[in-house]
Amino acid sequence: MLASIDICSKTYILVGMSNTATKLHSAVHVKRDPDATRQALLNAAFEEMHAQGFRSASLDHILAKTGVTKGALYHHFPNKQALGYAVVDEIILPRAIEMWAVLRDESRNPIDAMVELLDQHRNMNEPEMLRNGCPVNNLVQEMAGIDEGFRVRLASIQSKWIRVIEDAMQRGLRTGQVRNDIDPSQVATLLVAGFEGSASLAKCAQDNKVFINCMQSMIDFVETLRA
Repeated sequence: MLASIDICSKTYILVGMSNTATKLHSAVHVKRDPDATRQALLNAAFEEMHAQGFRSASLDHILAKTGVTKGALYHHFPNKQALGYAVVDEIILPRAIEMWAVLRDESRNPIDAMVELLDQHRNMNEPEMLRNGCPVNNLVQEMAGIDEGFRVRLASIQSKWIRVIEDAMQRGLRTGQVRNDIDPSQVATLLVAGFEGSASLAKCAQDNKVFINCMQSMIDFVETLRA
């Protein structure tokens, strides 16, 4: 699946999830504040996992970025696996939910909202997104088949994402803004698959034009769903 939705700075992209804000947080001196220490570790771990993958992520690099001791790390997270799970639960999921907010706005035409979301992704041009891809999709490919804890968490994010789009399409059916011959569940599943596949193709090609073209094709498809 895909997002760089830099939610912290309100750039809605799940595909790459810009980490500009997290870098600022991880550089903060946090030794005297346990909550800030924990958050800095999560932010630095997200950056490391996004760039290197979970299995190759280096705890030493995370500690160097934050200035936190290994003892403090293990005080907050008993092992690397627990840290990885927390990154999914506390960094990736909230950013994904924030990205979907436009689709939950019941005052909006759901087709317009979906087009806006795709257009924001199409116009985003951040090096981290192209180089590192979608953090959700990356972890699905790396960990879902070998770690049940990751699989369950990632499947939940994907299911929530599909449900948000499905609910928006259902709302459009009720208000007469969406064609009455569509299946909202099928449309939602296709759009999430298209999102994630687009990020994967662009990452492999290391060519942002691939992602732009995919987003435009998805916008063209969504426009055909108007009543």
